[in-house]
Amino acid sequence: MKVTVEITRRPEIADPQGTTIQRALHDLGNNEVMSVRVDRVIHLEVDGDDPAVVQSRVEEMCRQVLANPVLEDFSVEVTG
Repeated sequence: MKVTVEITRRPEIADPQGTTIQRALHDLGNNEVMSVRVDRVIHLEVDGDDPAVVQSRVEEMCRQVLANPVLEDFSVEVTG
């Protein structure tokens, strides 16, 4: 099954990479950009027939290694 994991930094956590990109955009004259946040998307191919089981397993993988639970939130989407 194909799985997409979106990992986002929590809103209250600073995003230095986003700040750097915003500054660079402003330096290039793109002053209409008000803010930038950089998130991650991970695409997995997971063996399994039951979408609920695959979803549960990938959520556990996120808690264990893919996402930092102190700084980040995640969402998991399972598709055929």
